[in-house]
Amino acid sequence: MPSVVSVIVTAESAPSQRATIKTRKDRGLWRALLVVGFASSVLVSCISISGHGEKEIRYEMTHRFSVEDPQFLRSMGQLLGPAILPGNRVTAFQNGNQIFPAMLEAIKGARESVTFETYIYWSGDIGQQFSDALCERAQAGVKVHVLLDWLGTDKIDAKFLAAMKAAGVELERYHPLHWFDWSRINNRTHRKLLVVDGRVGFTGGVGIADAWEGNGTVKDHWRDSHYKIEGPAVAQMQAAFGDNWIKTHAKVLFGHAYFPELTQIGRSRAQVFKSSPGEGSESVRLMYLLSIASATKSIRLQASYFVPDDLAIDTLITACKRGVKIEIIVPGPQTDSEIVQGASRSRWPALLDAGVLIYEFQPALYHLKVLIVDDVWVSVGSTNFDNRSFRLNDEVNLNIYDAPFAAEQTAVFDSDKNLSRLISREDFKHRSVLGKAFDSVVGLFRQQL
Repeated sequence: MPSVVSVIVTAESAPSQRATIKTRKDRGLWRALLVVGFASSVLVSCISISGHGEKEIRYEMTHRFSVEDPQFLRSMGQLLGPAILPGNRVTAFQNGNQIFPAMLEAIKGARESVTFETYIYWSGDIGQQFSDALCERAQAGVKVHVLLDWLGTDKIDAKFLAAMKAAGVELERYHPLHWFDWSRINNRTHRKLLVVDGRVGFTGGVGIADAWEGNGTVKDHWRDSHYKIEGPAVAQMQAAFGDNWIKTHAKVLFGHAYFPELTQIGRSRAQVFKSSPGEGSESVRLMYLLSIASATKSIRLQASYFVPDDLAIDTLITACKRGVKIEIIVPGPQTDSEIVQGASRSRWPALLDAGVLIYEFQPALYHLKVLIVDDVWVSVGSTNFDNRSFRLNDEVNLNIYDAPFAAEQTAVFDSDKNLSRLISREDFKHRSVLGKAFDSVVGLFRQQL
């Protein structure tokens, strides 16, 4: 079924986009849900945006080979599009204290070009630092291109935009709303991309906002990760940026400033692939399903928004039955959307019954998007484990095939797990009647979450 605009539109935490219920004790919740349900049903019947005729993956993903089988990498490279390239170096950064200095240092060191695409860019100190760095490089003669999602950057300070344009930054807003084209409102660029001189790339889950500052263990801070890549796969990241830049600006970025010759400098095999509605929109979903179906030992998933569809649930349960240990960390008491959290919980019963271990992160708002399979295959990027990322938004993921790197990420996973609460099947069964009803109702709208 084609995707449609809905009142329950979610992507990161833009207040205008993510509906939030403050407390489940509020009896007025049911009136709000009725309004949402009615409005959604009307819009569902009137506005179709992202089907574009593509077929949805509906059938079982069978276990045909393991992640360590060479056929797995061949399949990933051929099915998702770009090849999995050797010779890359990937560095992981945890939380704003590590992430922002690394990104800003890269921008300040740019000599030829900076391409930067993000969903969230808000006012505040971090926004000011990025604006200043981008302006300084543009004034120094570096070609600077910035692509901001129109909806996700609704809280950006207008002076940042004015300063960047005055400095010579080429700046575009992705899919601004026009009265004659309402269909675009539900297709956002959720990609987080920074490429400097065509040689160094960054991607992950972080937005440009003060909420990501700190170390991810304080209530008002966001727990997140971001990744720096050097080597041949950076060209694939640059191509992903160019894909949306062409759609918005109709200008092709090419030449040595953007695509220099890249040599092998590390041990990791890596791949950067893009996903968007109407153009390979199932690629990121296929990547997740094939990764799960190929697991033989373990699956670790850090998921800020975890709303699996029926096929994903079946694929996870089938993996459990063949002896794969599955652990998932999701947000706990700190959340920017109780609607999404409720829809997520509505999908848990079958998973818990099958033996999937689900943990809720306690100290801060959990925003990671990391998949680790069989201690060798890691996928990171902007993609959430939900229908919005799989079929509605533009996304980018970085896949890394490297056992030592996977071991490092597993250590991070275990550290987060130690700060999380395991959800037992009994505790889940005995949650409040109101909580169960809330989860069931909002779960009906999971295709728009």
